[in-house]
Amino acid sequence: MSGTPPRAWQRMLSGRRLDLLDPSPMDVEIEDIAHGLAFVARWNGQTLGDWAFSVAEHSLLVEEIFSRLTAAPKPRDRLLALLHDAPEYVIGDMISPFKAALGIDYKAFEARLERAVHVRFGLPSETPRGVKAQIKRADRACAWFEATQLAGFSAQEADRFFGRPKFPDAEGFRLTPLSPREARERFLERFHALMSAMESRDTARAGR
Repeated sequence: MSGTPPRAWQRMLSGRRLDLLDPSPMDVEIEDIAHGLAFVARWNGQTLGDWAFSVAEHSLLVEEIFSRLTAAPKPRDRLLALLHDAPEYVIGDMISPFKAALGIDYKAFEARLERAVHVRFGLPSETPRGVKAQIKRADRACAWFEATQLAGFSAQEADRFFGRPKFPDAEGFRLTPLSPREARERFLERFHALMSAMESRDTARAGR
């Protein structure tokens, strides 16, 4: 119908209607996030293997690397690392050159979704600066492994774009693309483990 504003919400498998322009934390469900990320391919799908390397698996590895880079990381901060790419369950994984071409409006759109995810799960609406910097280090390290092991980059080329990873046992870090089902299940399992650890920590602190 002429004059009718375009639909700005997406129906999720959970039944939620997520308004993409003004996302509500109440419409964010972890099952939707895990399912969506398990089917979003890193590197636009240009990776080796029978399965695409998914954002869900990437998120699991970034959280693992983050824990190696950070001394005694809090469960809350590890959960922030796991969910660092959560908005991509809605908007997909755009490669960095395309994000740069889209500019600041894309970043603001992504930030609104991230805030809704954080609030939904009891996290700070914005990731603390120091934690964010460590997550970025882990993200770039994971990208280096993905680039050299799956996306056809030489080590020298990946060094130039991402920097050589430096954390304990980095030399033995190996990637194996998972099926969407396995990536989704592992992501959910890790999420619930971190949520439980975070809640236990909060309960213990409240009881002091």
